[in-house]
Amino acid sequence: MTKPTIGFIGLGLMGSNMVENLQKKGFEPIVMDLNKDAVAAVVARGATEATSVKELAAASDIIMLCLTTSKVVEALVYGEDGILAGIKEGAVLIDFGTSIPASTRKIGADLAAKGAGMIDAPLGRTPAHAKDGLLNIMASGDAETFAKVKPILEMQGENVFNLGALGSGHTTKLINNFMGMTTVAAMSQAFAVAELAGVDRQQLFDIMSTGPSNSPFMQFCKNYAVDGVSDLGFSIGNANKDLGYFLQMVEDLGTRAQIAEGTSANLQAAFDAGMANGNVPEIYDYFLKLTK
Repeated sequence: MTKPTIGFIGLGLMGSNMVENLQKKGFEPIVMDLNKDAVAAVVARGATEATSVKELAAASDIIMLCLTTSKVVEALVYGEDGILAGIKEGAVLIDFGTSIPASTRKIGADLAAKGAGMIDAPLGRTPAHAKDGLLNIMASGDAETFAKVKPILEMQGENVFNLGALGSGHTTKLINNFMGMTTVAAMSQAFAVAELAGVDRQQLFDIMSTGPSNSPFMQFCKNYAVDGVSDLGFSIGNANKDLGYFLQMVEDLGTRAQIAEGTSANLQAAFDAGMANGNVPEIYDYFLKLTK
């Protein structure tokens, strides 16, 4: 594809920066978001606002979604004036969010019945990377569809992984987030237990960081638990959602993930305690106050 028309729905921190990156590279996307200030900012740089999802889909060669949940994605796809109602033959839907793989595969099959394609392409790295086109993109879908949108994905990502069959990207992202959030929860509780036991948290970090447990996640946890700096830009609310999706995926696979159940229970408890908007290492505060 050369200069396809791109429709983009979801102008949060990540999505708005992805659109800005595309605009720097000569695209004039059609956009939608409930946040009218976010829409106005990209329209001021040459984007066009669509009046309905169906209209956006009908006008686009590639439709990009950067949304919060599978429920929101499904509502936009299957709504009366939604993507499925408007998408044209040969167009491609790309879901950059973190969604449930079974939902992704169902949407892909329904799009295929209309002659359209789908790629699931969850993201790694930060909104700052998005603005510079330096994301990690975990893309999956059939080879022909992937080849069609690969040049556009490479404008948005420094590392674009082709993971195979549709749904593999979302599966990989959920596994990745299960590992990452479990690590953060465990390390945050380690610092909380050290504090309760009267062990110096800085010394604990000095010891642990010289061994194989050392990792960027340990540094993020130390930054908050020891230094009071919350600099891992991923919220407890989002982590809680992703662990719930991971457990649903595991159930769909006919197995069980008891470690993930523990992580999920702790994230849910912190969420219920009003900490949803805090970054994940802030779960240290929840563990510090936890009693039998």
